[in-house]
Amino acid sequence: MGFFTDTTLCIGCKACEVACKEWNELPEDGYEFTGWSYDNTRELNGNTWRHVTFVEQFSGRSAGTGRWLMESDVCKHCTHAGCLDVCPTGAIMRSEFGTVVIQQDVCNGCGYCIVGCPFGVIGLKEAEGTTGKCTLCYDRLKAGEEPACAKACPTDSIQFGAVDELRERAEKRLEAVQGRFDGAQLYGTDTGDGVGGTGSMFLLLDKPEVYGLPPDPIVPTKDLPQMWRAAGVGAALLVAACVAAAVRA
Repeated sequence: MGFFTDTTLCIGCKACEVACKEWNELPEDGYEFTGWSYDNTRELNGNTWRHVTFVEQFSGRSAGTGRWLMESDVCKHCTHAGCLDVCPTGAIMRSEFGTVVIQQDVCNGCGYCIVGCPFGVIGLKEAEGTTGKCTLCYDRLKAGEEPACAKACPTDSIQFGAVDELRERAEKRLEAVQGRFDGAQLYGTDTGDGVGGTGSMFLLLDKPEVYGLPPDPIVPTKDLPQMWRAAGVGAALLVAACVAAAVRA
């Protein structure tokens, strides 16, 4: 299961952010403006699992000289999840819904998953001493309900469903809007990318980096199996050399 976020429909109301915090009982972040944006929540972190990015593209002081781009960002629930690979306690699991979930009662807050995520969506929950991110409302899925953010979205910008169905829907939507938006493109639908495709897909109106998304995400741990094999071979050769030396002695 996953999300398809159609940014052509996002109005920046942040209802998804509020619904996420209310359902998951996450603390509020306060109101802190950067001075260069009207966005007051700024980024995803351990206590903010949905964030509506404001991209304000203006060349002058008049609102008529540019455009607003808005995108509700969230954990990508990668097919090849770097966070899952590096977790030393087994706290991060692949659920029966195909989503990537942090088990709070197992997490020790080491932070390996934070640096293992190519999208920077995981953060430390300082009060609990654990890390946090979107669970795709795992408890709601088990009850047969859709995630709180999708339920609360008033424009249906956030759509929930089976990943394969959402991918088809995203491709059809792209075809429908390309004549109106020159920069329209899909993000996260390519199963051949560096993370094997994602469970959270987006229809963007500009390049991914404009929204703060990596244009070519790569799992930092993709070479880990080869590294372990190389280390194993090296260790075996070392043991063999030690045995040979002992025999000669």
